Amino acid sequence: MRALAAPMEQEAWAQAVLELAHVNVGPAALIAFWRITIADISRIGVPPLVTIARAAAEIGRQAGALAARGALEARSQLGAALQSRDSRDEVAVWRGLVRLAREAPFAFGSFLPHLAEVWDRGGAEGVEDFVAAGLRVAAADSERCEAFFALREPAAHRILAGFRARTRFSELRGSLRMFTTALWGRPILLGGAVLRPDGQPMRRATLAGGLAILPETFQAEPENQQRLLFWACAAHVGAHIALGPARFAPGSLKPLQIVLIGLLEDARIEALAMRRFPGLRALWGPFHVARPSRPTTAPALLARLSRALFDPAYEDPDGFIAKGRALFAAEPDLEDFGLSRRIGGLLGNDLGQMRLQFSANAYIAEPAYRDDGLGLWEWPPPPDPPAPENELHVEAARPNAASGEKTGDAEPARQGRARAGSLPERPPATALYPEWDRAAGVERPNWATLREETPALGDAEAIELAITGNPGLRTRIERLARGVVIGRTHRLRRQREGEDFDLDAVIEAEVARRSRDTPDDRIYRLKRPRARDVAILLLADTSQSTAKRVAGSTSVLSVEKRAIAVLGSALSRLGDRFALRGFASNGREEVRYARIKDFDAPFDREAMARLSGLRSGLSTRLGTAMRHAGFELEGVRASRKILLVLTDGAPSDIDVGDPLDLVEDAARVTRQLRGRGIDVFGVVIDEAGVGAGRAVFGRANHLPIASLADLPARLSDLYFRVSRR
Repeated sequence: MRALAAPMEQEAWAQAVLELAHVNVGPAALIAFWRITIADISRIGVPPLVTIARAAAEIGRQAGALAARGALEARSQLGAALQSRDSRDEVAVWRGLVRLAREAPFAFGSFLPHLAEVWDRGGAEGVEDFVAAGLRVAAADSERCEAFFALREPAAHRILAGFRARTRFSELRGSLRMFTTALWGRPILLGGAVLRPDGQPMRRATLAGGLAILPETFQAEPENQQRLLFWACAAHVGAHIALGPARFAPGSLKPLQIVLIGLLEDARIEALAMRRFPGLRALWGPFHVARPSRPTTAPALLARLSRALFDPAYEDPDGFIAKGRALFAAEPDLEDFGLSRRIGGLLGNDLGQMRLQFSANAYIAEPAYRDDGLGLWEWPPPPDPPAPENELHVEAARPNAASGEKTGDAEPARQGRARAGSLPERPPATALYPEWDRAAGVERPNWATLREETPALGDAEAIELAITGNPGLRTRIERLARGVVIGRTHRLRRQREGEDFDLDAVIEAEVARRSRDTPDDRIYRLKRPRARDVAILLLADTSQSTAKRVAGSTSVLSVEKRAIAVLGSALSRLGDRFALRGFASNGREEVRYARIKDFDAPFDREAMARLSGLRSGLSTRLGTAMRHAGFELEGVRASRKILLVLTDGAPSDIDVGDPLDLVEDAARVTRQLRGRGIDVFGVVIDEAGVGAGRAVFGRANHLPIASLADLPARLSDLYFRVSRR
């Protein structure tokens, strides 16, 4: 170890071993890790070994000691296969194993015997993809999930079959994105997926708004064409996004008519693209290989029509093909996206009279680089499912405000899964923001709609009483504020007068004097108070969970208001610029963002009345609110920018089945904001100690509050601590 690793690496390795030991995975696991170290340290170095130990420790925490030991022993068996692999593959493999341990620990043991097979077929990223696909397909069904990772589920074998392809989207993602950005002069969002939402393998690209999702592999295509196929596919979907954003209404069209109109729209978009970039014809041309054939089938006829509209030199004796080519050539304006619908209607009638069998479920678009056409249509939203009987019963029971009895006339009780009988009028849309799709591994653009609103005015005296009603707390916070003002000084060097000498300046002046140069007379140091240049945005959760009563009659939201009021009063006296915002959500189309106080507005009675007017309701789509808060902070001129989030639980919303989706989205926003110079801190009211605060904000920037009574003091303590950095 000493001969192969630097002292710092040795220390990191030792710390990782201690972490593994502290999880109590047993001596067998430690011995397995030691054997991996002896066998591979000279090949991969210390950092991947540290990754292995820490990942095994996390597996032990999530899935148990036997799972951690099994993972390390399975890794030892992969030693020979790893000899020719990049050491970075270690990270990918263990990332997939840790995710499986966290989200489906019951299936972990079933997967380990098959790890080598998955690795052999798909490599390190294949392990990650296999885990992600299994969790997406079957995580809600524990029995099916266990069968998937034991390779008893047909979907698992379909995915493994796809790994046989040599070229994968994940290998080309970066270069494809650069290619499409350079081609169309704008970023084209590209993602990859192994499975469709219905669990079937992805065979063609698909469009979802401004996002293009490509198959992870084109497993049915010749291996020598797969790399070129990805480039052709990226150029095609990029052309749709850049040149043809319009969508069609399906109305009463039949599946065959929908496919035919999509084919014509593909031809129109490609004609426009080749008019701008003639070289695209050489990229797309090799994949148009359809020829006249017998017997005639609907898919074969559609492929021949695709080639006829693309290749002027192609000859086809069929009258249907000739009519389609003539109608398309007669169109005077290719910019008119309505031509696809017009020509498609005419050709659809002819195709219907041919009585050709057509199965929409079995149809795969040709040529292979084209998308499935579904993103060209404005599909109506699915109908709301009928409410279960118990939910109908809860919504029908309404409490009487006077007596507490249940009647049919009062406001509905917000209990169980019942929703409020009437919501406030929805504010107009302010901004659209992306959101991270954990299962697909992509950020969906323009996914969530944020709507700013001004809360109704409440009782300002209640807020003033919260500020003045606790003399001890006020004294404590004022002492913190005085410490901020008095304790932060900085030294000004090279001054003409001051309290002491600047030694470097004195030496330089003496050197100049002895060299017979004119010495600089700025040889003093001066202490001055450091000017505070801080901007803080305090974002408060006002979701329905904050209506929970504590200590008899006080709600969580009431305590939040008191904490915000006390801190706001101190910030006003200190002179720090701050804004107050509240948020709640009702699905991705309605993320409400309440403006309580702006940065340049005073914390006066009107602001206090708006703070008092906040009411609990709806859900907690945290990531979208944080994105908008970060956007506001970026517009403020300050040397230090802080986003302080006050919430009482994990992100959730009515249209999100897995809360982990919104947790990972909020964590992603936290990292993005920090990358843009905004410090993000979370104060989470987590009396049970099971919240998602640490996952969202990180251990160092997460302050859990176990007792609600401590919130006002702890919130202020946190601010004055972080603002001194």
